[in-house]
Amino acid sequence: MYTPEIAPVADSLLWSSLLAILPLLTIFITLGALKWKAHWAGLTAVGVALVVAIAAYGMPVGLAALSATQGFAFGLFPIMWIVITAIWLYELTVRSGHFEDLRLVINVISDDPRIQAIIIAFCFGGLLEALAGFGAPVAITGVMLVAVGFTAMRAAVVVLVANTAPVAFGAIAIPILTAGTLTGIDYQDIGAMVGHQTPFLAAVVPLFLVMLVDGRRGLRQIWPLALVVGIVFGAAQYVSSNFLSVELTDIIASLVGLAAVVIMLRFWKPKGGQDALGRMADEREHEGADAPDAGSASAAVATDVKKETAPLTGPRVFLALFPYLLVIVIFSVAKLVPALNNWLASTDVKIPWPGLDGNILNAAGEVSESTIYNFQWLSSPGTLLLISGIIVAIVYKMTAKEALDVLIVNVVKMRFSILTVGSVLALAYVMNLSGQTITIGTWIAGTGAFFAFLSPILGWLGTAVTGSDTSANALFATLQQTAAHEAGLDPLLLVAANSSGGVLGKMVSPQNLTIAATAVGLLGREASIFRRVIGWSLGLLVVMCLLVGLQSTVLSWMIPSS
Repeated sequence: MYTPEIAPVADSLLWSSLLAILPLLTIFITLGALKWKAHWAGLTAVGVALVVAIAAYGMPVGLAALSATQGFAFGLFPIMWIVITAIWLYELTVRSGHFEDLRLVINVISDDPRIQAIIIAFCFGGLLEALAGFGAPVAITGVMLVAVGFTAMRAAVVVLVANTAPVAFGAIAIPILTAGTLTGIDYQDIGAMVGHQTPFLAAVVPLFLVMLVDGRRGLRQIWPLALVVGIVFGAAQYVSSNFLSVELTDIIASLVGLAAVVIMLRFWKPKGGQDALGRMADEREHEGADAPDAGSASAAVATDVKKETAPLTGPRVFLALFPYLLVIVIFSVAKLVPALNNWLASTDVKIPWPGLDGNILNAAGEVSESTIYNFQWLSSPGTLLLISGIIVAIVYKMTAKEALDVLIVNVVKMRFSILTVGSVLALAYVMNLSGQTITIGTWIAGTGAFFAFLSPILGWLGTAVTGSDTSANALFATLQQTAAHEAGLDPLLLVAANSSGGVLGKMVSPQNLTIAATAVGLLGREASIFRRVIGWSLGLLVVMCLLVGLQSTVLSWMIPSS
């Protein structure tokens, strides 16, 4: 039986915290300063966490190792299971050729580049974030923007800034599900609280995108549309996360936002669209070193666009939209029909982790519930996405061999991502069960009520370093919960703030910068992209810190009651 101590080193909270923070410093330094591969950084940090747990905290070697194995298993299933099936679903549309039709549908809606930035990067990017996350929206929408005429650098910056507000609910709300699993707080409550924070970001991001595309001139001409889309998207996030489904939040918000664009364009035509196209053409002619390589994915797509001449028909439009409509239907039925939802939940298998369960107490001296692994073999969003993918493959008339080949190719491509996510979750479990996060949280809580203003920064740092809001929650959700208890703050507020702050670190994470640069043909130019987005990231982070701080005081009525 192991009981973690809050201050095991010389009975000093300071010295204990300095040791407990070493695994986090390891991942920050190896990724940020030494520029190691993410999987090596993660594995090294796990090693450091194990050493600290065993040597400083006196955790038995066997229990420490078993903690890492349970965390790694949680990283594989359900987290990477969801990511793999979501990206598989998207790749089926690419292999079948229907993804090109989806891009053409967007082009039919509007050829104004400022509006296309909102449609592709914000609305469609939000939909991809909802289904996959983990960099997929940046890669896909970056290629699409270059395909419709954006310069490589502008496309990269636009998609990175756009990939903010949807991130907390990305990959069928995996960041929030992870935070709920680790803290024991109902994930629906966490999602509701995030729904009182990120909509404020969503309301202004489309305005920023217009500025990035066409400066203040474009903002003066497009602001009514940008503001309406942002407000509608944010309102849909709030309604879905609080009253409908946390998992479906970004899907609903993205589609409602896209509908707002289509409806408004039927009654209002902005000026300056052709002028913006002309300025973009001039910029492409003078982009010089920023031009994508001839063999890059973005250049290939641009060539395909010019060759596409066949008119879109009703059946082609329907098939292009079919996978995403199907996902909405399946998830809506699974989550919103009580009888089916309860039956799916009843299929979950609770597995007391062998050798670990019952042998670890929490800081309060109670048996830890974190040692029970919930195997959601049927109710997992990943399984629902698998079912969706099978139906899509049948409708697209793909053979079983083709669909399986797409899945295998993607798993092979993602092998290091799988290892990275697994190692980060292993790190989180070792730090949590050994007591390291409790020590750090207790120490940080020394700032008292002021910690509410600082809490989003932890999420920002976690996502900036790991490239994942899910990983940021795995690292810091329990820490936020502990700090909240120590400071007399609402744990729900700070756990949600970790996820909301994390979305703003996404655009500056090395992984996301590399994904964007690769997609648009600017590999090696990540530093240039970083300099163009860091100001947006830090500026929005300050706003989020102020919002969370106010929600802990004068705006406390915004915290939903559980």
